[in-house]
Amino acid sequence: MKQIILNLPIEQQVAYGVLVFSFLIQSIYYFFIYLRPARWKRKKVNDTTEPLSVIICAQNEYNNLKKHLPKVLTQDYAQYEVIVVNDCSEDSSEMLLGELEQKYKHLRHTTIEPDRKFFHGKKLAVTIGLKSAKYNRLVFIDADCYPVSDKWLAEINKSYILNKQIVLGYGGYNRAKGLLNRIIRFDTLFIAMQYLGFALAGRPYMGVGRNLSYLKQLFFAGTGFANHYNILSGDDDLFINENGHKENTAVVLSKQSITRSIPQLKWKDWAKQKKRHLTTGKFYKKGDKIFLGIELFSRLLFYFSLVILFLLKADVIVLGAAFGIRLLMQTTIFKLNMNKMGEKGFLLLIPVFDIILPFIYIIFVFSNKIIARKNRWN
Repeated sequence: MKQIILNLPIEQQVAYGVLVFSFLIQSIYYFFIYLRPARWKRKKVNDTTEPLSVIICAQNEYNNLKKHLPKVLTQDYAQYEVIVVNDCSEDSSEMLLGELEQKYKHLRHTTIEPDRKFFHGKKLAVTIGLKSAKYNRLVFIDADCYPVSDKWLAEINKSYILNKQIVLGYGGYNRAKGLLNRIIRFDTLFIAMQYLGFALAGRPYMGVGRNLSYLKQLFFAGTGFANHYNILSGDDDLFINENGHKENTAVVLSKQSITRSIPQLKWKDWAKQKKRHLTTGKFYKKGDKIFLGIELFSRLLFYFSLVILFLLKADVIVLGAAFGIRLLMQTTIFKLNMNKMGEKGFLLLIPVFDIILPFIYIIFVFSNKIIARKNRWN
């Protein structure tokens, strides 16, 4: 085998070396990080039922509140409150919340009035919500989200074992027709495999506000949102990036702990949402950026080396075997995670999305930089 390799042109030797190296890096990520959420099992259970405060920030979310809020208000849980922060809404949310408060005594809401002289992001609404919370254990969900089970809060509570102060859950999107929906759900699942996998490996770096819980005392013991208040996004991932660590972070992935959201229906709306979310990544801890960057770089390097070897007329059987082995590893671990998180409908498209999404991310990142530069010039 060694003699065969040495007989190859130097260009092919280098390209094969890059292929093997990138394949090994990818294998490490898939088997030691991405497989962890699929293998999640609750090892210990918190048997005590502590009161919870659920916080929802809503801006012009009348239809979603009407449809989804009752699913939060009717949880099978002994003691909890629901706080809705009505953030400068111009629809009928205020009236709806008043009506629901008459029916559900554990619902409270507060309203932020519009002020043309003062622009604020979601972090102000979140801060107002958690300051008004009665209880130490806070649970966050978005207005366009709903828990799939009335045991959602109970499942989160069970995860507060030992000295845990943060619980990360999975927030997926509803299934619908069309390519965009499949891309959104693939992207959401893959990101979950990353942040939940790293958390289970002892390195939590983010969470999602669609399904997140942490202690009120954790927020006020640190700097809260002060270090990134001027960034529109980051009330969830940047807070966890600053405050999460191996000892204080737990993961919950039972079927009853999942939440679902309404996905974007138009490409431009999804692009706008995605670009906003990508603005926070550069503020992650250096180590987290390195780990995430290595995965993305090794993935692109794997495909690049395959293309180069094909152009150099390398053995197509060897190239096909390399691609096939990685694809088998990838789809198997994706399928296990899809089963764990209740996803389906895009398994066959995984290799396509795996190739095109990194380039979409790169375009979005450069677009954000161009917009930021234009804003500075203006």
